[in-house]
Amino acid sequence: MGDARVDAGAGYRERLSVPVRWWIIAAAAVLTLWVITAVPAGNVAGFAVAGVAAVLLLVLFIRYGGAVVEVDAQKLRAGRASIERTYLGEAEPLTGEAARNAFGRDCDPAAYLVLRSYLPGAVRVKLTDPRDPAPYWLIATRNPERLAAALTADSVARS
Repeated sequence: MGDARVDAGAGYRERLSVPVRWWIIAAAAVLTLWVITAVPAGNVAGFAVAGVAAVLLLVLFIRYGGAVVEVDAQKLRAGRASIERTYLGEAEPLTGEAARNAFGRDCDPAAYLVLRSYLPGAVRVKLTDPRDPAPYWLIATRNPERLAAALTADSVARS
């Protein structure tokens, strides 16, 4: 499940793992594939099809849910990207309708997004680097208040 923790010194780490219900649905889908293949074609074909589906789903869920959001004294890391804290501006926690709108109709196409549809909240972090084409990062999270607090706590002085 979503491992999230805040450490002393404005540290934060969260793995954006997929929810348990996705694993349950995937297991039911693999079982269904086995049944609909094994009945007409035999157990070997059923196990082959179900095995391939199980491996593909396993890889997909681990890869998609393996994104990490991490804040330490020097950097913010979200997914595959990282940025030094000196280039971070205001961190705004978003929940409910505000989070949905931020990822939808109000989203700037130039923004860097770490979107996970199964997460209830997000944090919008404005960037202060004039050379960066992204005006902000929008990061999905289970804990928008805690992530925003970690980005705000002991922040590097802004110019």
